[in-house]
Amino acid sequence: MLKCIQSGFVEFVSLCDRNGFMQISTFSHQILQDRVVLVTGGASGIGLGMSRAFSALGAKVGILGRDRGKLDTAVSLIEEDGGAAYAVQSDVRDFDAFNSAISRVVDQFGYLDILINNAAGLFVQPAQDITPNGFRTIVEIDLNGTFHGCKAAFPFLARSKFGGSIINIVTEEALNGWPGAAHAGAAKAGVVSLTRTLALEWAGYGIRVNAISPGPIADTEGVKRLYEEEGRVERELARVPLGRFGTVEDIANAAVFLASPAAGFITGINLTVDGGRARKRAI
Repeated sequence: MLKCIQSGFVEFVSLCDRNGFMQISTFSHQILQDRVVLVTGGASGIGLGMSRAFSALGAKVGILGRDRGKLDTAVSLIEEDGGAAYAVQSDVRDFDAFNSAISRVVDQFGYLDILINNAAGLFVQPAQDITPNGFRTIVEIDLNGTFHGCKAAFPFLARSKFGGSIINIVTEEALNGWPGAAHAGAAKAGVVSLTRTLALEWAGYGIRVNAISPGPIADTEGVKRLYEEEGRVERELARVPLGRFGTVEDIANAAVFLASPAAGFITGINLTVDGGRARKRAI
């Protein structure tokens, strides 16, 4: 359910989910009006949060994922909120399938303006115990999948009347060293490099390419596997100067900003949204 609230000079959007939880957007409800966004891994966790936030702010949302049940649920949530969503079941590791999925989203909505590469794989294991196949699988999802999305979306983003925008979800841990996740760390570090390269190569086509590095985000698989199941919650909270885990809304707000006209002169950055954790580590 969407409801607009006037507050001073800014018009806010109130978004209630099925549990009655209310989120207040800090952005005008028209900031992404008429944009079309595709979110990979957009049916759960951070991806679903971004999908709903973009929809609430005027965008039409394409969602790509592998689980048909989760995809259908995500579409239902967005439609109940009053938005427009279209789900495509696909695997980012398969370029031909990914390319076809993007074409289907364009067929549905007419064009594409924003791509969010959010799909990722992770299992926790010391490097010496990771099999070559396990390492390859994570790299194929995180790094190859991101490249597949960028390449497949390029011709459509280059024609966007708003200017194309790509946002890649990475992690600051990839640049600092990530014990227990050598495969994902290496892949995400590659995505950071890819982000910076494409920002330079594709600027002439009007495409901005940026990354977001979330810190630990509550109620996500990453926090569950890395911290809750390992009994490290208190230790990780102590590393965050702001004293809390992030929320899905924190990352969605960062993504909206980078995709919006407010970030029209920003490209090639890795925006860290981690409550200051990376800075505390540097002390």
